[in-house]
Amino acid sequence: MPTLNEEAYVEAALRSVRFANEIIVVDSFSTDDTPAIAKKYATTFLQRKFDNFSNQKNYALERAKTDWVLFLDADERITYPLQQEILAAMESGTHGGYKLNFPHFYMNRFLYHHSNDVLRLVKRKGASYQGLVHEKLTCDGTVGQLKNPVLHFTYKGLEHFLNKKESYAWFQAEQLQKKGKRTTWGHLFFKPTWRFFSSYIFKGGFRDGIPGLTIAANNAYGVFQRYVKLLLLNKGMR
Repeated sequence: MPTLNEEAYVEAALRSVRFANEIIVVDSFSTDDTPAIAKKYATTFLQRKFDNFSNQKNYALERAKTDWVLFLDADERITYPLQQEILAAMESGTHGGYKLNFPHFYMNRFLYHHSNDVLRLVKRKGASYQGLVHEKLTCDGTVGQLKNPVLHFTYKGLEHFLNKKESYAWFQAEQLQKKGKRTTWGHLFFKPTWRFFSSYIFKGGFRDGIPGLTIAANNAYGVFQRYVKLLLLNKGMR
């Protein structure tokens, strides 16, 4: 579990994974009570200066000793039904990893039409993360899907949502720049438009009411920010 100033969330997250044989927390030098809280539950507490999400998680992965590893953020919770499903999946060993479902939490409700299936449970050997933001976990073998959702308290409010999109946009722009990409009119207009319609119409976000509309609009704006920031980086204007 990577942490940075998560005192309001981290204890509930750690308590939800007390069934694990080993709990590793990698903290980015929090200035609140996160370290003190984490040390009550973690079998291994580490601190490392944050550079990117993949390096932070790989740092923990390299120090894990168990055969299976579950990656969890401080704003996420494993329910008892999901715990039982995780234990059964590890016992069966059918796949090399499993995706978990993450419905977004926004405006005091879970948005089940704004959810992501993300690989988080993997056999330790052969597993690693790549990417600066929205980092991708890979593993050896096939990948299965667990049914019970993770309780993911995604956004603490509109300001937190927008700030998160802002920081992610910079990381994504840096990744695109490293690949030699340049911003076009299509990136600034068509990609955000597609993101909105994909989120709100095709994935059924309209069923989540006003929160679903808000999420779709902000996601589209996040895509727009990414390519504006890429333009600024390529012009040396950051």
